Amino acid sequence: MTTRLTDDEERMVALVSEFVDERVRPRVREFEEDDVYPAEFVDEMKRLGFFGLLAPVEYGGVDVSMACFARVTEELACGWMSLAGAIGGHSVITYLITTFGTSEQRERYLPAMADGSIRATMALTEPGGGSDLQAMRTVAGRTDDGWSITGSKTWISNAAHSGLIGLLCVTDRDAEPAHRGMSVLLVEPGDGLTVSAKLPKLGYRGIEACEILFNGRVVPDNAVLGGTPNQGWAQMMRGLEVGRVQVAARAVGVGQAALNDAVRYAQQRESFGKQIWKHQSVGNLLADMATTLRAARLLTLDAAERLDAGERADMEAGMAKLFASETAMRVALDAIRVHGGYGYSKEYDVERYFRDAPLMIVGEGTNEIQRNVIAAQLIARNQI
Repeated sequence: MTTRLTDDEERMVALVSEFVDERVRPRVREFEEDDVYPAEFVDEMKRLGFFGLLAPVEYGGVDVSMACFARVTEELACGWMSLAGAIGGHSVITYLITTFGTSEQRERYLPAMADGSIRATMALTEPGGGSDLQAMRTVAGRTDDGWSITGSKTWISNAAHSGLIGLLCVTDRDAEPAHRGMSVLLVEPGDGLTVSAKLPKLGYRGIEACEILFNGRVVPDNAVLGGTPNQGWAQMMRGLEVGRVQVAARAVGVGQAALNDAVRYAQQRESFGKQIWKHQSVGNLLADMATTLRAARLLTLDAAERLDAGERADMEAGMAKLFASETAMRVALDAIRVHGGYGYSKEYDVERYFRDAPLMIVGEGTNEIQRNVIAAQLIARNQI
């Protein structure tokens, strides 16, 4: 599936695959079992350039296509989905600063983000809001020194290790509709900002998700992404197209890992005198797993290519995220079926895939929201 990539990009994907096979898979359980932050893996990812995938070359980045970014994400997630999450929000903020940032913002942040010395995260979800971003209550008010932020965000991945937060918040409470009064602020750690202890999770272990509290955190005027307030909604919606492609690619990676394990086990295990894949019920499972997973990958690459072409991709990214995440969940469950009772045991990795897969269904906008986006865009593009 790398025919769309340049030779350099294919080498990058191969490098990620090698990193996963040689370094990650043999040791993932060390970090997974006790929910330990994988600092040494992250340090290697920095050294290999994974945090600079979407940063321009002139700022020290790798500047790969979105299709390559999706394939890199898939390879990481195939080894351990948490590592794909480690570059998720960071890459979205890299994309936003590259696309919308002022020259000062690009100079200030992109070189350090490209080499991983600054890791970024995005902060959208609020405790009472979920996917309803227009009900946002986190507010930044004007002060003599810039903007004073009050409110809270939750389920923020990489929050404890982040040196930069791409915060979507209200900067004009009187705007109608509400999204016209939102801005993205580039917020660094400091007084008035508190990161909670990590929230306990079913899967996606190792990488923390926390609540962030803003209690009068003041940022300067030049912290507004692009320099002009109240442009944040459109900026972040564009960023979410990238984020949803990344989440879809994560789902494809988890699904591929589950399929790989199921195919391997179906040849190793015998019952009634033959390998279990030769029993029609198991063979049919494998066939459906492989078919839907291929469709999910193609949808993901289609959305990525639209972004590469500079086209609007909210519908396509939503389709990819919806289909790939639901596919990953089904494939993970079917891999457990193929393994039988062993699939329920921590002796095999398929139980981990089953715990990780739901994140992609509810993350980056729930699948119910994706259906709303798809339907709205379908009508908007086909007006009668």
